[in-house]
Amino acid sequence: MNIIHSSELFSQAQQLFPGGVNSPVRAFRSVGGQPLFIKRGQGPYLYDVDGNRLIDYVLSWGPLIVGHAHPAVLAALAEAASRGTSFGAPCELEIHLARLIQDFIPAMEMMRFVSSGTEATMTALRLARAFTGRSKIVKFEGCYHGHADMLLVKAGSGVATLGLPDSPGVPAGATADTLVAPYNDLDNLTGLFNQWPAQIAAVIVEPVAGNMGVVPPEPGFLQGLRRLTTEHGALLIFDEVLTGFRVSLGGAQGLYGIHPDLTTLGKVIGGGLPVGAYGGRREIMALVAPSGPMYQAGTLSGNPLTMAAGAATLQLLKAPGLWEAMDGQASRLCDGFAQAARRAGVQAVVQRVGTLFTTFFTPQPVRDWATARKADTTQYARFFQAMLENGVYLAPSQFEAGFLSTAHGDVEIEASINAAMNAFSRIKNG
Repeated sequence: MNIIHSSELFSQAQQLFPGGVNSPVRAFRSVGGQPLFIKRGQGPYLYDVDGNRLIDYVLSWGPLIVGHAHPAVLAALAEAASRGTSFGAPCELEIHLARLIQDFIPAMEMMRFVSSGTEATMTALRLARAFTGRSKIVKFEGCYHGHADMLLVKAGSGVATLGLPDSPGVPAGATADTLVAPYNDLDNLTGLFNQWPAQIAAVIVEPVAGNMGVVPPEPGFLQGLRRLTTEHGALLIFDEVLTGFRVSLGGAQGLYGIHPDLTTLGKVIGGGLPVGAYGGRREIMALVAPSGPMYQAGTLSGNPLTMAAGAATLQLLKAPGLWEAMDGQASRLCDGFAQAARRAGVQAVVQRVGTLFTTFFTPQPVRDWATARKADTTQYARFFQAMLENGVYLAPSQFEAGFLSTAHGDVEIEASINAAMNAFSRIKNG
């Protein structure tokens, strides 16, 4: 494929941005080659500056659930922009979007808009500490909740693992109260509660892990989290930045029938524009300033452009059968990938929950970070490059999720499965 102009732009970008990018995974370091510079998106497709058209399964890392440049979303944006781009004051669109979110996720009895998923999770944890009067939090190994200092934690081994900073610049004190447990391991979490009774403020979890690749919760895991947190007086926080509207219209909490105390959402509620939200039980949210003492603020929170794009997106998702059709296409795609791998004799596991999916190059299903790390990243890099050459854009990392949109139709699914057949054959034949 032609990448001349992307190569030229990447050379310029490397002089201006660390690694030539403004978010690390975009640099293609784990799959080789260099990033493509995108000119535009339309429906299920990306068009780069080199004239290549790609079927897009990254979708701005998930939020473009109705595809690129949907006419209804663009119209809502244009109308909102004609009235002004930012007010720093309340607007009616905030109420409209909040009510749409509540239609899908009733557990968010009250909410607060912020500007990113990182802000949402960081603040939800601050709120949990304020509500419980406790300091420790539990996260799960391999789950990513944004780049706040206390969440950049490397998991260790053992029943009661204290977090250590996972990035230079994060002081040890910032993660001293962050505990780490293996995903899908209730016994380990029970041990943490036994070791620090009445000290754990909250357990935060990706209810379907998406940042080690897609790893579903095992039967009883989420129910166990709900039981343990309730028994010990801690809050349960569902980080649904990735799973919101993607594993079901009600998120993972709707799919699995779990009622968390707090929920965080990301850019999908803004139609792809920068936004996040946290919300939950009314008595907890009442602590947020100005109604309560826990401070949090943001100049662009409730930005009218984001509110308009988000409302248009969620309104589209209400169309009868639309989400179910997208889910069906995801099933067809993943079944096709799995069958292509078997026919080629390549050891690969395709894991899917709703419209999230990952192809792991491993013989056994992935259940946690320890088993995810056994996946052959070299094979994934070859698969990624082969798919790219066949016009399919996947996540440039083994440990990320892929996404579908309502714009992916039969033509795109069939073309993607054919590309996978070619890619797996190339891998098998060296």
